Amino acid sequence: MALNMDAIGKKIGPIEKDYTWKDVVLYALGVGAGFDELDYVYEKDLKVIPSFSIAAVFEFLSHIGANSNVNLAGLLHGEQDLIFHRPIPTSGKLVSEGAVTKYYDLAAAGKKGAIIVGESVSRDAKGKKLFTAKTTLFGRLDGGFGGEAPPKEVVEYPDRDPDFVVEEHPSKDAPLLYRMSGDVFVLHIDPEFAKMSGFEMPIMHGLCTHGYACRALINSLCPGEPEKVRRLKCRFSKTLYPGIPIAIKIWKTGEGTAVWRVINQENGDVVIDQGIFEYGDVVEEQIRYDGRVAVITGAGAGLGKAYALELAKRGAKVVINDLGGSRDGTGASSSAADAVVDEIKAAGGEAVANYDNVATPEGGANVVKTAMDAFGRVDILINNAGILRDKSFLKMEPENWNAVLNVHLNGAYNVTKAAFPIMKQNGFGRIVMTTSAAGLYGNFGQTNYSAAKMALVGFMNTLKLEGNKYNVKVNTVAPLAASRLTEDIMPEEIFNKAKPEYVVPMTLYLCTDECDVTGRIYNVGMGFFNRAAVVTGPGAVLGQGDDIPTCDDVKAAMPKIGSLKDGKEYFELNAQVGDVMMAFQAPPSGGGAAAAGPATPADAFAMLESTFQPDAADGVDVVFQYSISGATGGEWNAVIKDKTCKVSEGKHDKPTTVIIMEDKDFMAMTAGTLNPMQAYTSGKLKIEGDVMKSQLLEKLFKA
Repeated sequence: MALNMDAIGKKIGPIEKDYTWKDVVLYALGVGAGFDELDYVYEKDLKVIPSFSIAAVFEFLSHIGANSNVNLAGLLHGEQDLIFHRPIPTSGKLVSEGAVTKYYDLAAAGKKGAIIVGESVSRDAKGKKLFTAKTTLFGRLDGGFGGEAPPKEVVEYPDRDPDFVVEEHPSKDAPLLYRMSGDVFVLHIDPEFAKMSGFEMPIMHGLCTHGYACRALINSLCPGEPEKVRRLKCRFSKTLYPGIPIAIKIWKTGEGTAVWRVINQENGDVVIDQGIFEYGDVVEEQIRYDGRVAVITGAGAGLGKAYALELAKRGAKVVINDLGGSRDGTGASSSAADAVVDEIKAAGGEAVANYDNVATPEGGANVVKTAMDAFGRVDILINNAGILRDKSFLKMEPENWNAVLNVHLNGAYNVTKAAFPIMKQNGFGRIVMTTSAAGLYGNFGQTNYSAAKMALVGFMNTLKLEGNKYNVKVNTVAPLAASRLTEDIMPEEIFNKAKPEYVVPMTLYLCTDECDVTGRIYNVGMGFFNRAAVVTGPGAVLGQGDDIPTCDDVKAAMPKIGSLKDGKEYFELNAQVGDVMMAFQAPPSGGGAAAAGPATPADAFAMLESTFQPDAADGVDVVFQYSISGATGGEWNAVIKDKTCKVSEGKHDKPTTVIIMEDKDFMAMTAGTLNPMQAYTSGKLKIEGDVMKSQLLEKLFKA
């Protein structure tokens, strides 16, 4: 067994955990609370012991272990660091996401084993961040893989007696109750497994002792106010057997800070060491952009300026691009960009100016070069530059058409072209396009502007696919904001209400590390926010067999063709084309076909090669992976190449198309009682990878 090096950085989650007040109370009882701490065990005025957080998301710890492929027989909890952003509610939902972040090889320090580090962030159902968990696992039976040694971190303890000593005597049956909070690892209950792992008997959960310590710290330093806990960090240094008394020793080190450790009172061993405790009033968390570099085009005034000022205020380093021309794009001046830079610097921020014309490839490249020269990276790009040359279509000259497209569409392309490879290399990027209601819905006299703005949506739709695996998110805002472009277009009363600052929150959120959406369009203005999308109706199939439908057929079917009832939003082309192709699948055959067919998925795949039609496979090179869930499910793959078919059990390394179904639905489709299109549109059949290749199945295999 070896550690899985590919696990580092691979996203885990979201993992959801619903809990009620009973779970909170069960945890409190498991870590020693009783009648003397009624607020932890009685629902009347219930409060949550903050260490409940790690017990509630224990499943995430198991994912760290599973993803890293650590040898479970030698697995111990090494360190735990909990950072609390706000009090944990007494009931609700926890949504956790994170990853394995680092491996350390103890062999590099002349010891045995490995250290696996994972980090997760848990939020409530509304997305508010509750706590961050930094978890270190110790794999006693791993290591020796040539990795670096762990850093030395030492907590300094005052050279004096502790300020508080809290004695506890956990029951010899404590693990039986604590494990009901989520950590059901057999090391804490199974005597045979414990002996196989090198222990005399099942051991205490380190996190159970951790909970005892958390109670002691609160009662000593902020009694009755668990909501004031800001941080709880420690190292699990020795195992503890159930029933052994412990002492929690606490030293105050400053205002709102302390260090602590837990002692085995029978032999004096330090059970938990390197303890740090921080406490104080809750400080409302603010989204920050420290260390991020943002490029904003057209940032000399209006929306661009508003974005720049707020990003800089929140810690970003900002490139202010503005040609300094008039509303129609004529003229140039450095004063607009310089004024914004001066304002940011006067407020203590960092910014540089750029005066290039984004409408040229050289100009777009220079904007990004300015960022690289000044700050060495690009993380955020807001394509905001724009001009207006409004004319009715009959009066729209090529010059005015091209000028508007050059700034809005080509300008976004030119700057993004230079920034995208940098973002890809860094594994992070946030790009915001600026569309308009005129592009989404149309506006008289703005054919050039509308065309450019809608084209940006198409640009986003493909760029989101190319950037997604590199953590480059691309979204679009359609702002309703007062600016020099709209000052004589909007009615005065609307113009006065449409401050650019109302648009800033949405755009800045789309630039955050936490933003996990991509390919979305948002209308924003005057405090109103909603999402716009292209929705496709279910449509209708016309004609029979090879008959080409006529315009008369279309006329008759227009109500069905035009209906958006049960419409669907698609993330990419393949999914939409896949639905079109599925519409031509034959209806269920019904009758007695199911009785003569295979009884299980395994039977079906055993027969699959015999139904293969080589003549239909000329030039076909494809791998179909079937992932069938359920009691009779499993993994099978079919490799079709050189007019041959090889069916194997298990996962293929490089499948072309992945077909995902439950066993009962798969068998129903195989028997002809479930229409493939119905299965696909209802979600019973999911197709990943190259959706179009799934259409080959009907011709490659006989029914």
